[in-house]
Amino acid sequence: MLGLRDGADPAEWSRIRAAQLFAGRRMALFLLTANLLAALTTAALLDGLSPFWEIATWFAAVVAIALTVAFRRLATHHRGDSYASVRDVRNTGWDGLALALAWSAVPVLFCTHAPSGTTAGLGITLAVLMTAAAFAMAPLVLATLVFLGYLGAAMVIQLAMAGTVAAAMGIFAFTAMLMIICVSRARTLVLIRAGEIALGERNETVSLLLREFEQTDADWLWETDTARRIVRASARFAYACRLDPAGIEGMPFLQVLAGPTWETGNFAAGLRTLAEKLKARESFRDLRLPVQIDGEDRWWELAASPRFGDLGEFVGFLGVASDVTEQRASADRINRMARFDTLTGLPNRLMVNETLVKTIAEADRSGGRYAFMMLDLDRFKAVNDTLGHPIGDRLLGQVSERLDQLMGEAYLCGRLGGDEFAVVVRDASDTVAIERLAQRIIESLSLPYEIDAHTLYIGASIGLAIGPRDGRTAEMLVRSADLALYRAKDAGRGVFRTYEPELHVQAEERRVLELALRTAVENGEMHLEYQPVVDAEAGQLRGFEALLRWKSPEFGTIPPSKFIPLAEDARLIAPIGAWVLRTACAEAAKWPSDIRIAVNVSANQLQNPGFLTTIASALSNAGLSPERLELEVTESVFLHEGLGVTRVLDRLLGLGVHLSLDDFGTGYSSLGYLSRTRFSSIKIDRSFIHDAAKGVREAVAIVRAVIALAESLDMATTAEGVETAAEHKMVQEFGCTMAQGYYFGRPMSVTDARALVNRRWKASAAA
Repeated sequence: MLGLRDGADPAEWSRIRAAQLFAGRRMALFLLTANLLAALTTAALLDGLSPFWEIATWFAAVVAIALTVAFRRLATHHRGDSYASVRDVRNTGWDGLALALAWSAVPVLFCTHAPSGTTAGLGITLAVLMTAAAFAMAPLVLATLVFLGYLGAAMVIQLAMAGTVAAAMGIFAFTAMLMIICVSRARTLVLIRAGEIALGERNETVSLLLREFEQTDADWLWETDTARRIVRASARFAYACRLDPAGIEGMPFLQVLAGPTWETGNFAAGLRTLAEKLKARESFRDLRLPVQIDGEDRWWELAASPRFGDLGEFVGFLGVASDVTEQRASADRINRMARFDTLTGLPNRLMVNETLVKTIAEADRSGGRYAFMMLDLDRFKAVNDTLGHPIGDRLLGQVSERLDQLMGEAYLCGRLGGDEFAVVVRDASDTVAIERLAQRIIESLSLPYEIDAHTLYIGASIGLAIGPRDGRTAEMLVRSADLALYRAKDAGRGVFRTYEPELHVQAEERRVLELALRTAVENGEMHLEYQPVVDAEAGQLRGFEALLRWKSPEFGTIPPSKFIPLAEDARLIAPIGAWVLRTACAEAAKWPSDIRIAVNVSANQLQNPGFLTTIASALSNAGLSPERLELEVTESVFLHEGLGVTRVLDRLLGLGVHLSLDDFGTGYSSLGYLSRTRFSSIKIDRSFIHDAAKGVREAVAIVRAVIALAESLDMATTAEGVETAAEHKMVQEFGCTMAQGYYFGRPMSVTDARALVNRRWKASAAA
């Protein structure tokens, strides 16, 4: 129990010692706290009685020793059912000695010249500390006895030398009582742990040898002697080995299991593990190894315990064996299902991630490089939406076949889900070769597919990350490849892009901006500016276009070109757009009845089921007539035709709201848009106005054609970006209805807009 020598049963005592160390580990922080509090109390009592450097030196020594002891205890095994050697327990005695030496300085050095009151306080502190140590260190008997004995002896000697014999006898009795209690507690712990071990071994033996052997032919007993030869072979075991019971008797157990490999020495890893267990005379269970029975490969599971005679001598092993071939095959099937995609047969996300983790670990050991590609199919969603998921699934199958044909030994291709695939590159030493592979993948996947008389065209975008430069963990590398893929999509799709550090910076900036954007409206960071729209001929004010602005306290003024796409991606455009509509309508309601307000609307807003309700609510709450509200949409909204955009625009017209087609001619221009929706006006993009003013023939022709088209359809035209008198004169000559630009007024605050409206109203009244 003290750890000075081993017990009669070394294995059992090894587990008991582990329980002692575990119990000491659990009380390590309590002991540390007790030492620190006692040291602080002692230092406070000695303040002014001893030189500061002496107190500080002693205090530092106590703290250092207490921390060292605590960390030594915490560094022991975190479980109490493991094994520990005699040396492990014996070494704890040094902990007790170190603490005792540090604390013995109090009675030996400090109490000799301290007043009686201080001496009493110090004695009480040491007594409390000894009690706490007896409680916390009791499982480690040797350390506790050394600490209590040494410190108690120092106190007794000091008191005896001071002439207080009665106090010395009291401390002696107190120390002896603590030591007796400590030994008693330790003995109780040993007895409890020994009982637990005995009960556990009994249960293990029962579960090992009584596993319903008579209810199944797949389990059988086996027994060996000290030389690991089979003895008392059961008929069931002999039948499992397809050998005669008489012939198997006395055969080496390992030879029976090795079968034909016994002569070649090409043993399975499981058989080598079994040999080591038998040689070390260790119990084992759930040990699986392959065996060959009559030329058939089977899998057995073994469990056994060493047997001992009446005198404690080793007499062999007694164990049980089970045929688990079917269970292993089932587990293999389940494992394959868990790691391979059922649709394409490619490795799935789990296996791709496991392979990537393993690749990174191997490269770290060898100093090599690795890479990860993330693929996203272009235009695949259109196939699913138009031809149905069965065609889409067959298309994915053909995509996986093409990818598999491009893979070499150093590559693993898998499907992450949906139309996303990934490639793990185990050896990325040749960057050019990897980039060539990415290009070949894009070219191969872009070739036409023939499915059920349909000729389908899709493509692929690829993001490439190379480690360890772009990531030293699987998570970092996947994130880098994902950012590169995002960049490839922004570049127009059908290309590959390699990760660059600024991509992470941009992604982090987007993340931080998105967080700020989520609360921008509530925090009053958003505001509207109003740009005048005037009659092109007379120059009179006809309305304003509401322009959203964001001024963040943290990031300053953020341009709409940055935060509007972010709001759309983060699905924040609906609440922000609703705020813009409410604010613009409320302000327009304060203007004269012939002044309109124009508000830009995105395709995402039109797809929101509650958008019509938002418009109606904004008009009703503001008391604004619907014909004074003009919603500006771009041609890109018609790309979402399948989502019912035209129906939404028709219902807006039914409310009496005016519609304006913004930036006509710059994107996906089609006269079909004008025939399907009754726009009240067309806005001519500023780029055409500027080029036409410079005399660019194509721009002049486009501007004249748009104005003529609008007149024939009974629509107004608005020239954007008019900045000079020459441009104003030009749009007048061309016959533009209205104009907008810096020449008439820059975007202005709500106060300036009101002032402009009031000046116009007063001028009209005076006229």
